[in-house]
Amino acid sequence: MKRAHRGPMDPHESGLLVAGAGLEDSADQGGRRQVTILESERWAKMMAELRSDLDPSTRRANLLVEGINLIDSRGKTLQIGACTVRICGETKPCERMEEALPGLRASMSAPWNGGAYGEVLTGGPIRVGDEIEWADS
Repeated sequence: MKRAHRGPMDPHESGLLVAGAGLEDSADQGGRRQVTILESERWAKMMAELRSDLDPSTRRANLLVEGINLIDSRGKTLQIGACTVRICGETKPCERMEEALPGLRASMSAPWNGGAYGEVLTGGPIRVGDEIEWADS
């Protein structure tokens, strides 16, 4: 979770998604970029290619998911436990990624490697291990 813009990331085992706002207590609230989502498999592949072991929190995404392919997911709805998030677009990497690891920004520039962002449609509690699937497939 982001305590402040450009501030440290704090890992959490659970959280509360708020419809129309995002992750409770996160520095980023509202708008279309209410939550950011990163695929753990893509992160691991990029780290292997770059010969690094940076923690996924380096990406500064709100949610790290496993077993969900975010490629071309714009407009799709993701079900996370009892919550739903509509994917609005692809998250592009910023200059902070290059500061973290030379070559990371370029690697994340490949389609959907930087993850996705979306709007919380149905809020509620989420926790590590919740089922995650496409609601509209």
